[in-house]
Amino acid sequence: MNATPDTWTIASATHAAHARTAVARLTTAAGVPLIDRARFLTAVAGKLRQCLEHGGGWELLLRTHAGTDGRGRIDVIVRQADRRPPDCSPWRLSIECPDPVTTDTTTPADAAEIAEALLAADEDTAELLDRLDAQEQQVRSHRDELHQTNQGVLALHAELDAADRSQRDLLEAEQAARAQAENARRLLTFLADASDAVTASLHHEDILRRLPELLVPRYARHVDVWLFDDDPTTPHGHRPAAAVVAARTGRPQHAAAHPGGLPGVDDLPPSALDREHALLCVPLLGHGLLGVLTLTAAGTRFDPDEAVMLVELARRTGIALDNARRYEQHRDTAEALQRAQLTELPTTPDVLLAARYLPATHGLNIGGDWYDAFVQPDGSLLAAVGDVTGHGLRAAVMMGQLRTALRAYAIESDTPAGILTRLHRLVRDQHHELYATAIIARFRPGDPTVLWASAGHPPALVRDPQGTVRILDHKPGIMLGVPLPYEYQDHTVVLPPGSTLALYTDGLVERRAQGIDPGIQRLSQALTGLSTAELENDLNAAAESLLKPLLHESERDDDVCLLLCGRP
Repeated sequence: MNATPDTWTIASATHAAHARTAVARLTTAAGVPLIDRARFLTAVAGKLRQCLEHGGGWELLLRTHAGTDGRGRIDVIVRQADRRPPDCSPWRLSIECPDPVTTDTTTPADAAEIAEALLAADEDTAELLDRLDAQEQQVRSHRDELHQTNQGVLALHAELDAADRSQRDLLEAEQAARAQAENARRLLTFLADASDAVTASLHHEDILRRLPELLVPRYARHVDVWLFDDDPTTPHGHRPAAAVVAARTGRPQHAAAHPGGLPGVDDLPPSALDREHALLCVPLLGHGLLGVLTLTAAGTRFDPDEAVMLVELARRTGIALDNARRYEQHRDTAEALQRAQLTELPTTPDVLLAARYLPATHGLNIGGDWYDAFVQPDGSLLAAVGDVTGHGLRAAVMMGQLRTALRAYAIESDTPAGILTRLHRLVRDQHHELYATAIIARFRPGDPTVLWASAGHPPALVRDPQGTVRILDHKPGIMLGVPLPYEYQDHTVVLPPGSTLALYTDGLVERRAQGIDPGIQRLSQALTGLSTAELENDLNAAAESLLKPLLHESERDDDVCLLLCGRP
């Protein structure tokens, strides 16, 4: 069976069994591990089966090698034995051995040894199967652990995905909330600014002019304000049906092809006057129904939040219009009352008179500024200008009482100082917390000397025929009504022909940021700039010329009163 000591001829299954047995004894003796040995033997046996199936002469060569480290190596070579040269390359397989190779493989195995080798192979197989069972058990255990791990990972992924979705939802909700908050802030800011704009004026024309400027084109394509009397049956002409319904019901109405769903607003069919655009008709309410504000949508529809803002703006506009209307009524009444108390100036040959009165542009236009001029029984002319502190009906009533009392006291006392002393007692005793200033000048026929007295009033100005202006800056007496006994003093000033005496109230010369002195200087300069011819030919025109550079048609916080007395 052996061609050479380490060569085995493979011609039959028996030869192959002997060869495999020899390889098995050799690898077992060399301490090759079971699994490595089984793999090595399985590979060798498989090759031997291929040789038998292929037919022909084959031989197996065993070679052993000893290493310097005490280990060994076994080489198995399978090749053709009956052809020279072989028609295929030899098959080689090697295995490292932990121990030196000492077993003799030259002696063929007998039947008992082959049987023993088969049993040993079965034992190896059984051990391998046991190991496989243990490994399969371990694999199953690992598989279960891996499955649980995978389930945990899947659950974790699911939780992470849910957390991610939740975070995205929260982020979207936060962004939506921020957008809503920003939109609400924008609408509230606009509402506050627009409210300030419509309530800043007490003239309803200004309010009606500002509404379109505020709303078009941002919130409305077109704005229409329909104002009527308290009677809502006033003819409405070509008005949208929604505006008429709003006027009748006092509720906001929305007219469009589709319902708007606006808070607190009723829905109506589209307007026959404008079917293409949505309309929002809101009643303007004050102490009564004043009118209807009709807005045409800037886009295809009204935004609900913007509609709430527009309805609120209409409510505030209605209140502003109502206040403006009432203010204008009171203002007209106040101006009529004020002017009714300003008597016409007398005409005398010795003194030319011109007066101007301008009410304040703020408030009810009822003030305490007044002027008066009248002729006494002896032919003298008394000219007076006064100013009651404050505004309102109390100041106007006190002003009327002072004018009446001045004329009465002028009968008993012919000097300005005596008249002021009596007026001071009257105001001090009867009008607590109200004070007044006044200046009185007396002109006698044919006498160039003018007698005058002042009670806390701004100084009079005198312009001589040459155009020089001087200030009568004698120390004035105390204001009328100060709770102290006081006797006023008379002063004199020569007023030759061609001269002019200017009496005025502080509203003409006083400004909050500058005081009164710069204003007196401006009045003095304006008076200097007039010619003597202007003063003698048309004193009223001269009075107008004095007011223009001082007032510049500006807003006035106080009444303005001017009385010019000229010697022709």
